[in-house]
Order: sequence, then C-alpha cells, then structure tokens
Amino acid sequence: MSLKIRMARGGAKKRPFYSIVVADSRSPRDGRFIEKLGTYNPMLAREHPERVVLKAERIQHWLGVGALPSERVARFLGDAGLRAKPAIRETPKKSMPRAKKKEAGSSSPAPSAAAPAAGAAGGPASA
Repeated sequence: MSLKIRMARGGAKKRPFYSIVVADSRSPRDGRFIEKLGTYNPMLAREHPERVVLKAERIQHWLGVGALPSERVARFLGDAGLRAKPAIRETPKKSMPRAKKKEAGSSSPAPSAAAPAAGAAGGPASA
C-alpha cells in the first residue's frame, strides 16, 4: 500500500478549503483517508497564520513511514521547515517539444515572403 500526503477539497462552490490528509494512493481525492494532518485555506492572505495549518509531529511520523507528499504539499512542508523545499521547474516537461518536432523545426526552411504577395496579386480585384 503506497501512501500519499495530499489535499482533499472541501468548502462551497467558489470557496475552496482543503484538508491535508494521508491516504492510500488508490483512493479518490475527496474519498477515504487515513488521518487528517492539517488544513489549507487559499481564501486567506499569504501572511495570515491560519492559511496553512500543519500537525508537524504527525507529518514527520508519516514521512518516516514512507508516505510521499504531493507537489503542492511538499512546498507547504518546505515553507514550514519540515522538509527540503522542492526545486521549482521553469517549464513543465510535458510542454517541451519532442525530438521529432525539434528536428523538423530546425531543418524546415522559413516561409518565403514572395508566396503571400503572389497569391494576393493573382486574386480578383476588389471594388
């Protein structure tokens, strides 16, 4: 059973409120969890003390057992000093061009400037 420390959404429509929970990785986001480890309220200002509330002792226990935090929760833990802060990637790997696209982009010639002018001159005259 692989464990994840992740957020479960609560709150009303357009008023999000998240619980930070430890859960089996196969369970749904808002479904069954093992233990509640804290809360996150994105509606509060960044410097508000109750924006992110963590139970540090229990989080250390679950990290020691082998639970892996999600990317966002890992950032919260880094800010709280419970773990090393993860490196922030500039560009997601999914959006980077693939090898084929890189080859095609570098070897294809640039579009000629004469092609659009020839098409415009050969068309019917507008009144």
